[in-house]
Amino acid sequence: MTYNEDKIKYYLKNILSISSPSGYTEKIMDYIKEELHILNVPYFTTNKGAVVATLKGKNNDYQRTLSAHVDTLGAMVKKINSSGSLAIDPIGGYMMNSIEGENCTIETLHGKTFTGTIQSTKPSVHISGSLARELPRTADNMEVILDEKISSKEDVEQLGINVGDFICFDARTIITEKGFIKSRHLDDKASVAILLYAIKHMVENNIELPYTTNIFISNYEEVGHGASASIPDKTKEFVSIDMGCPGLDQNSSEYSVCICAKDSSGPYDLGLRKKLIEICDKENIDYKVDIYPYYGSDASAALRAGWDIKTALIGAGIFASHGYERTHMDSILCTLDLIIKYSLTE
Repeated sequence: MTYNEDKIKYYLKNILSISSPSGYTEKIMDYIKEELHILNVPYFTTNKGAVVATLKGKNNDYQRTLSAHVDTLGAMVKKINSSGSLAIDPIGGYMMNSIEGENCTIETLHGKTFTGTIQSTKPSVHISGSLARELPRTADNMEVILDEKISSKEDVEQLGINVGDFICFDARTIITEKGFIKSRHLDDKASVAILLYAIKHMVENNIELPYTTNIFISNYEEVGHGASASIPDKTKEFVSIDMGCPGLDQNSSEYSVCICAKDSSGPYDLGLRKKLIEICDKENIDYKVDIYPYYGSDASAALRAGWDIKTALIGAGIFASHGYERTHMDSILCTLDLIIKYSLTE
């Protein structure tokens, strides 16, 4: 099946360009709604701000739900230091050294925007020598240096920056000629782009689905409760489209769709995993099966919340997850193909 790679990249670039750490997702949800409106696809917004679109199928009593999350890692202003730097409090789980030296944007409660850089509290070897190298990279030892002529806490307060303001990491998105995609927040914006394109493909090709299929775009996955509520009641199969994690001693790949057998929340449904693997084998979709011991998903959140559903987890292989991430268009296309073929399977 032929897919329009340029359109997938269009969605991906747009989504990655809109900052959306957990708790600060209104702008990106407005973009998702705009694209659904263009496609004339009905949707509703949950009380928490998630968006759930629906594609009607022949069987409306047995429904499928596909999820992806649009919220990302980030931080909040924890304290304004006497020097005018900003202490940070992390949103989501990541290594502090992965954000050191990154540019960022501070979004205030009243809509003002300021830029800055995240540094350690000892950022120069010329000043601190070996102490700069040996300083533990913890949140207490990191700070934001604002791109403003300020020298005190009072100066920062006069700008309108306060404790609780969001700190958004620059995505630094690059798509190479050889198909590699390098960016922060591919977890899970790559999957959101894939699902938007899947909706577009099925709508524009008038594809008749055997089951009504919902697309759940969650906005609190990185903090653990993304799809814990508001899943359509008739959902029987829930597939979280998130990411695979290629790396040391893992079976995942940046060039395949990755199917998770088990993560920190336990095994996913065996029958549903078997169905996905059989589709890959039949349709010649390159795939890898893997286990992720330090991982949870929207499906995990749904199960913990008590939903009586069969769950699965698939996604593109994202190298260096929760850092400056990388994947390849091959993996994105394999994931898309599996989603389309699964949606068509009875």
